[in-house]
Amino acid sequence: QVQLVESGGGSVQAGGSLSLSCSVSGDTDKYKTMGWFRQAPGKEREGVAAIDRVGRTMYADSVKGRFTVSQDNAKKTLSMQMNDLKPEDTATYYCAAGQWSVASIYSTFYDSWSQGTRVTVSS
Repeated sequence: QVQLVESGGGSVQAGGSLSLSCSVSGDTDKYKTMGWFRQAPGKEREGVAAIDRVGRTMYADSVKGRFTVSQDNAKKTLSMQMNDLKPEDTATYYCAAGQWSVASIYSTFYDSWSQGTRVTVSS
């Protein structure tokens, strides 16, 4: 397995921007896709964005055009830039790693998860 450690997040007003990073360590060669997920209070976890080893991406409709996922394979870091944030983006955000070679926002493809970081967007 791999270990995932997030950084970033915080509080921002609507329309603002935040970035998240996720450092990956451990048996990274097995993992071919990385994703971002979020869970708001009282709601189920949902996929936000994903990127595979060759850079193919997938986004949830709710964040398309506002969020950008990227990775630095040499530095073993996953990032996500979040622009034009909305109050409904408020959630705990998680990064995840999966062994399937597919950029997917469905959690079934992932087996390693970070501890989560809070993002709060005020109106």
